[in-house]
Amino acid sequence: MTSISEDSDKEKVRSVSVDLNNDASLVIDIPDALCERDKVKFTVHTKTTLSSFQKPEFSVPRQHEEFIWLHDTIVETEEYAGLIIPPAPPKPDFEGPREKMHKLGEGESSMTKEEYAKMKQELEAEYLAVFKKTVQVHEVFLQRLSSHPIFRKDRNFQIFLEYDQDLSVRRKNAKEMFGGFFKNMVKSADEVLISGVKEVDEFFEQEKTFLLDYSSKIKDASAKAEKMTRSHKNVADDYNHISGALNSTAADNNTAFKKHLEKYAEVFEKLRKLEDRVASDQELKLTELLRYYTRDIQAAKDLLYRRARALADNENSNKALDKARLKGKDIAQAEENQKQCLQKFDKLSESGKKELTSFKARRVVAFRKNLIEMTELEIKHAKNSVSLLQGSIEILNSN
Repeated sequence: MTSISEDSDKEKVRSVSVDLNNDASLVIDIPDALCERDKVKFTVHTKTTLSSFQKPEFSVPRQHEEFIWLHDTIVETEEYAGLIIPPAPPKPDFEGPREKMHKLGEGESSMTKEEYAKMKQELEAEYLAVFKKTVQVHEVFLQRLSSHPIFRKDRNFQIFLEYDQDLSVRRKNAKEMFGGFFKNMVKSADEVLISGVKEVDEFFEQEKTFLLDYSSKIKDASAKAEKMTRSHKNVADDYNHISGALNSTAADNNTAFKKHLEKYAEVFEKLRKLEDRVASDQELKLTELLRYYTRDIQAAKDLLYRRARALADNENSNKALDKARLKGKDIAQAEENQKQCLQKFDKLSESGKKELTSFKARRVVAFRKNLIEMTELEIKHAKNSVSLLQGSIEILNSN
């Protein structure tokens, strides 16, 4: 069982910047959470001055499935088709750290007490870092909704925030999951069909070209950032092995050389901690940001798909109206259908332009902020690394 709270984590590092509006009328955060084996219980805290809520401040317990329920209800709401719907938070996954802890337990007999305690402390820190990131992506999802002028008024969102009992959200059964799979197949087929529809607005044509290219580049950058972070973690592991070997050799050595081995071990231990911090900061400030915008860009592409679908429906309704007039049959019905399709398409186009423009501004601010912060941290770590290496040279010269 693992828990975190704002009191014990006051210097909470934000890895994902979404450029949220600081509107005091609806403020949401997740001040604490509790992990119990295969589930995480989040405490969702809300402060508001909006009259639609019963109280100005309240907290409710929520699980991951309830976040997914909220996301799905918003996606399935027709009037939100012209909006970029914030991506659902990923499912909590602690299998990696848990597996390492299990292997550590199996290998306890082959380690010294000091080695075991050190390894356990490192794995617990890794587990806590994953846990904090899990809490954060769920918090960001809610804050994206609360900062949006339309989503913040959604009735299901208000129920999610205010209803203090279990929402009784169940997982989708096999039939529903198959239905979702079938819908994805239909969507893929539709994408092929509507790809032949000529775009009537240069703005959306440029956005489509840009997002398709940008999405590919973001995925590639995310994979490379993950590789870079793993490399730093591997270097930290190597320093850890070297430090452990030096300490082990020193323990078996009763000569004057013992204290020098211990000094070297201490230097490599400091280098390990430094390399761990480098890896952690890169993951927080770059890798996590790229992962988030990989999902957010997909949400923007989904908006373009829905608009393209509406464009195709509008063109089909025009053809149906021409056919009805030619035959002199069902003209009134065809005119009404054409009117509704045009209204829907115009509405999606109007809101879509605002959403995509806002998305671009938010994305630019987020990357600028995180890259500046990461650069500052990289400079700080580089200076510390140089200082440590200079200290090591001094030790060698003194010997």
